[in-house]
Amino acid sequence: MNGFSNCSANHTRVWSHYLVLALGIPQLTINVTSVIFNGLVIVTRLATRDLHKPISILFCNLAVSDLFTSFSGFWISMLFITNPDVTIFGSQDMLAPYSLYTTSILSAIYNQVSIGIERYLAVARSMRTRFRVARHHSIAVVFISWLLAFLLGCLPLMGWNCLRAERSVSVLYSPFCVNYLVFITMPNVVVAFLVPLFTYLRIILILRRRKLRMQACGQASSSYKSAETQVARTSISIWLLALVSYAPFLAGVIFDAANRRCHTDLYPGAYIFRNCTAMLITSTCLGNPLLYTLSFRALGARLKALRCLSASRVRAVHNA
Repeated sequence: MNGFSNCSANHTRVWSHYLVLALGIPQLTINVTSVIFNGLVIVTRLATRDLHKPISILFCNLAVSDLFTSFSGFWISMLFITNPDVTIFGSQDMLAPYSLYTTSILSAIYNQVSIGIERYLAVARSMRTRFRVARHHSIAVVFISWLLAFLLGCLPLMGWNCLRAERSVSVLYSPFCVNYLVFITMPNVVVAFLVPLFTYLRIILILRRRKLRMQACGQASSSYKSAETQVARTSISIWLLALVSYAPFLAGVIFDAANRRCHTDLYPGAYIFRNCTAMLITSTCLGNPLLYTLSFRALGARLKALRCLSASRVRAVHNA
C-alpha cells in the first residue's frame, strides 16, 4: 500500500479489540452529545421564531453544520467499532461518511468566518461604514457556504479518490488521496485561523478606540471596559477552540503527505492520534453552541446598547 514496494497488501486484522473500544466509545459519546446539543439549538431557534435576524440565521446554520459533522462522525465511529481495519486500509464504504464529514466541517468553517465578519460589520457600522448585513445577505452566505462545501467535500465521490490508484493513497484517511487532503485542508484551515483572528482583533480595537474617545470627552464608562473584556474573552475562546480542533488535524495531514511508511508500521500511534483529532473536531461542535449562540447573543445586546450610549453621549457633548 501507499505506493511503496515494501508494503504488504495483506489486510489481516490489525486493531486490538480493547483499543477499539477505548477509542470508539468516547467518540460515540461525544458525537451523540453533540447531536443533542446542536439539535436543541436548532429547535430553540425555530420555536422562538428568531430567524428574522441575520446573525440568528448564521447561528442556526452553524448548528446545522455541527449537527451533520456529529452525525457523520457517529457514522464513522460505528464503522470503526464494527470493522476497525477498514479505517486503516480503506474501502468503498468509507467514501460516503468521510465525504459527508468533510462537507460538514467545511460548512462550519465558512459559517464561523461569516459570523466573525458579520459581527465586525455590526460593530464597525456606527464608526465608518454604512453597509448593513440584511437577512437576505445571511441567506445568500448560507447557500454559498453549503454549495462550496458540498462541491469540495464530495470530490472523492465524484472520482478524486485512491480506491484503485494506491500510489498517493492516504495512510490515515484511506481511500482519500493525500493530494486531495492537502488541497482541502491547507487553505481552509488557514482561513479558519486568520480571518476570525483579524475580525475579532478589529472588534477589540474599535471598542478600545471608542472608550478612548469617550474618555477624551470626559464621559468614560465602565460599560466599555466590561464590553471590551467580554469581547476579548469570547474572541480568544473562539480562536483557541479552532486552534485546538483543527491544528492537530492539519499536523496529521502534513505527516500523511510526508510519510514514507506502510499502514501497519504506523499502528497504533498514528491511528490513535487520528482518532483523537476526530474527537477534538467533534468537541468544537459541542463548544460552538456555548460560545456563539449563548455568548454572542448577550454580546450583541451589549454592543447595541453601547452604540446607543455612545451616540447619545456624543450628541450631549456637542450640544453642550
